Amino acid sequence: MLNNLKILFHQGKQYIPDITRAQVPGIFRGRPVISNEPVDENELMDLCPTNAILSGPLAIDLGKCIFCGECAFAFPGKIKFTTDYKIATNERRQLIIPEGQGQPIELNPMLIRKEIHQYFGGSLKLRQVSAGGDNSCELELNACSNVNFDMGRFGIDFVASPRHADGIVITGPITKNMALPLQICYDAIPQPKIIILAGTDAISGGIFEGGPAIDRSFLSKYIIDLYVPGNPIHPLTFINGVLDLIKKRH
Repeated sequence: MLNNLKILFHQGKQYIPDITRAQVPGIFRGRPVISNEPVDENELMDLCPTNAILSGPLAIDLGKCIFCGECAFAFPGKIKFTTDYKIATNERRQLIIPEGQGQPIELNPMLIRKEIHQYFGGSLKLRQVSAGGDNSCELELNACSNVNFDMGRFGIDFVASPRHADGIVITGPITKNMALPLQICYDAIPQPKIIILAGTDAISGGIFEGGPAIDRSFLSKYIIDLYVPGNPIHPLTFINGVLDLIKKRH
């Protein structure tokens, strides 16, 4: 007992007390801000490996962005990535950040289904499916439950069986080999249920978009309840996004 008290005294609390106000290091790339500085748009767009930079007006699509930062390195006066990690939303178009806009990304309350608040406000069990993912987002989702982020304190947990789940978290671009298993898993989850896309690959296909090994037809069948951008996602982005969706607060 004495040794444990010594460790607690020297190291302090490992968990983040307020998950909604936590700070991240300055090297973290979160919500970008695009200034009105004139640049060669074609040159800027050519830098992006996933065509996340759009023109007319100039914008960055966080659903396609892999957060490599090449655009900000080449045009530091034009694009800056902030440390704002609260970039999850339930509206796909809110992931498109236009030139000159500095507002935070939020969920559209009008699009949140009433059964989500009714059934999942106090407890949410999720089944995660890696649909061709590279394990980067999967590792970050695992970190959501560690002693630092401790997602379980909000009643949010990952479960092994879809029959015990309230929703599905998809990572990866959805390969043809995973299209059927993903559908089977989703069908096994009882109603009502939610769908969360975690990471650039899941939202848009990322660098694999349009590839011959990809089958994203599953996404055209259902409403997506939450988009969590990132490559990979950050645990704070995921947890705050889910909390905003179910309106669960500590």
